[in-house]
Amino acid sequence: MKAIAISRPGGPEVLQLIERADPVAGVGECLIAVEAYGINRPDVLQRKGAYPPPAGASDLPGLEVAGRIVAGDAAALAEAGLTIGDAVCALVAGGGYAQLCTAPVAQCLPVPAGWTMAEAASLPETFFTVWSNVFERARLASGESLLVHGGSSGIGVTAIQLAKAFGARVLVTVGNAEKAAACVKLGADVAINYREQDFVAETKAATGGRGVDVILDMVAGDYVARNVLCLADDGRAVIIAVQGGVKAEFDAGQVLRRRLTISGSTLRPRSLAFKAGIARALRERVWPLLAERRIAPVIYRELPAAQAAEAHALMESGEHVGKIVLSW
Repeated sequence: MKAIAISRPGGPEVLQLIERADPVAGVGECLIAVEAYGINRPDVLQRKGAYPPPAGASDLPGLEVAGRIVAGDAAALAEAGLTIGDAVCALVAGGGYAQLCTAPVAQCLPVPAGWTMAEAASLPETFFTVWSNVFERARLASGESLLVHGGSSGIGVTAIQLAKAFGARVLVTVGNAEKAAACVKLGADVAINYREQDFVAETKAATGGRGVDVILDMVAGDYVARNVLCLADDGRAVIIAVQGGVKAEFDAGQVLRRRLTISGSTLRPRSLAFKAGIARALRERVWPLLAERRIAPVIYRELPAAQAAEAHALMESGEHVGKIVLSW
């Protein structure tokens, strides 16, 4: 098969098109003929040598794919209601940048009716992440408010649409007016340009001084202290990346007095059972919304599969709104 490998830690140019032996599906797995794959921030970190794959995972980058099942564990497929030839998208721990990829059957979901493979490939990583952190960990409920840092990212556009679909009010931070407009078009109630506005003051103003119930934070660093100020009493902030640094200093007295929760999580190293639980919840609660197009894919650019280096450079430029997807 053809695949995109990381030749050495470095910039986008270290991604190289190679040929490699076809992978073989093991117990509980299926083999997917990949038609499209998504680009995610962890792929960039892995390319730089800062985020090695978990033990047992492929050394090839790529956390989400869409394609057709060509082989696999018959019993696992039958239990999941899947069969050879079915169109699926899947969350994987690595190996997505290839023409063939193995995936746990429990982490495969059917391609929503009417969706292209490129659209389906944009789903798994962000939808698993947002559902796990916003709805399960932070327990966002209808009528509550959510602040998303990085509203125009793949995670951000997913969080906006899911939160609105389940009855929440959504605020986002973005880096320019164009991204703000794009987020509002997707359903965000308030878009704050963090380069020109104080997001703490704007969040307080937009909520009548109360603050938001939930924050989804991909920045960390000095944002943690400001998140504390943005939260309403009993508010919950979830950190899912540390683009702003791993160290933070904040007013712990506010956390105590106002019963705040600051937590965090990573998805890639979690157990199969954990990810399978998210997949079941998504299929029951979210996939019907996708089939109805109440939630739509947001693909900034689709490129040929071999142009992974260009896709990484585009992601690092920060100009994109939504997902970057590559197709074989």
